[in-house]
Amino acid sequence: MSEHKHDDDCGCGHDHEHEDDVFLVTDADGVEREMVIVYTFESESKAYAVLLDRNAPEADGVIFRVDEEDGEAYLTNIEDEQEWERVVEIYNRIAEEEAQQ
Repeated sequence: MSEHKHDDDCGCGHDHEHEDDVFLVTDADGVEREMVIVYTFESESKAYAVLLDRNAPEADGVIFRVDEEDGEAYLTNIEDEQEWERVVEIYNRIAEEEAQQ
């Protein structure tokens, strides 16, 4: 894993306003990763968050649904294939628009 640490001067090009919220996410191989939210968006009245590995910002981001229960927000894997395809399409469109700016 990269030794890169995100901070205001790291030069990776990501917005670091959300760096206060670090989430420990276990990947498919059972490895815990420190993830930070870099983007949020909504679709069909549901909120989604794009997270990047705090120590490997060049790696692909991951998308989770943000669910709430008893006033607490938590990240949920997107299990439904149709929901996943819709969310990825939205995210790709957003990323394309930002790349053109």
